[in-house]
Amino acid sequence: MPPVVTPDAAEQSGTTLEQIMGLEREYLLQNYSRYPLALHRGRGVYLYDLEGNRYLDLISGIGVNSLGYAHPRITKIIRQQAGLLLHTSNLYYHEYQGKLAERLAKVSGLQRSFFCNSGTEAMEAALKMIRAHGNSISPHKHEIIALENSFHGRTLGAISVTGQPKYRRDFEPLLPGVRFVKANDIAALEAGFSEHTAGIVLEFIQGEGGIYPVSERFARRARELADRHNALLVFDEIQCGVGRPGAYFAYQLLDPVLLPDIAIAAKPMACGIPLGVVLMNEKAAVTIKPGMHGTTYGGGPLACRVALEFFDILDELLPSIQSVGVYFRQQLTEAMQRFPFIKEVRGQGLMIGVELDRPGASLVLDGIKNGLLFNCTHDTVLRFLPPYIFTEQDVDRAMAVLTKLFERFA
Repeated sequence: MPPVVTPDAAEQSGTTLEQIMGLEREYLLQNYSRYPLALHRGRGVYLYDLEGNRYLDLISGIGVNSLGYAHPRITKIIRQQAGLLLHTSNLYYHEYQGKLAERLAKVSGLQRSFFCNSGTEAMEAALKMIRAHGNSISPHKHEIIALENSFHGRTLGAISVTGQPKYRRDFEPLLPGVRFVKANDIAALEAGFSEHTAGIVLEFIQGEGGIYPVSERFARRARELADRHNALLVFDEIQCGVGRPGAYFAYQLLDPVLLPDIAIAAKPMACGIPLGVVLMNEKAAVTIKPGMHGTTYGGGPLACRVALEFFDILDELLPSIQSVGVYFRQQLTEAMQRFPFIKEVRGQGLMIGVELDRPGASLVLDGIKNGLLFNCTHDTVLRFLPPYIFTEQDVDRAMAVLTKLFERFA
């Protein structure tokens, strides 16, 4: 099934894919392996290329475009704020940063916020808090525990706690004192802690690692050990949080809720405008004094106002994120019975991974040719992160295409 072409020629671009690729080859750093697709506009759960071909979006900018495209309420807010104030430094106040911090405290259970621009910057701030906390106790308390197979960002600090060697090897030596333990291995976790441990970092659901959840028993033991050793517990909710799992944060899926000392978030919070946040309790907050950390752009009026509107909309969407996610996983599980190359379907809410018995890159390219966008992480895991406005009808449309792709892949 080829992509659907919109009849409105006025919506098409005058630029060609070949022109764009030529400019990028000549002038851009060649650090991305892009797919042969140039996007021009979006509406709802669909994206359109330069020629007006339509694509059902199952990846939403890797979990960023949480409300899809051209959402009327978000578009209205952006237009209004663009006519008022886009940026002011953190030397001064504006009316939205405090309101957003209050909203986040209420939904997260963590009292304080620090706003930045991205997930990796939020991780950097969390690492500084861990180090400052440890140094306030002992100059030897600086070790950090992280999980194998994890991913926490692209900066030197973030890749230092990323448990995939392919992201680290070209930049070593990295931040010293990081210990990696296997996820859900309680014995390894216990052995990793010592009097030198200042903090532990984990994703509740590993995203780049292949949509692998951390077990409740493992997470609760991490909390117990962090308390015993006076270390900070950090939950990385950049991909698995802020509505994606069908709750505000993935740690809230547990009953009773397991609170960290620090939670970091970013991707979906401002619907495509860069915004990251470090959420923390008072124990973590006291580690940073005036002058120890800051940001030029983080927490600006545009991003914060959009995020406030996003949370108003998210309140209404959480039940459907849960139900549509269940329905999507059910359809994929039924497909698994038909296609033996599908080894497992896993995830929460609208964060879904389909593990294959072979690399899935060709499926991604075939999907583009047939008007369906998704990606493959960890070589063999198809990753689906659709917008939160996805419906069961959208799932049916996606499954119709996926079934044809699977038939050819078999």
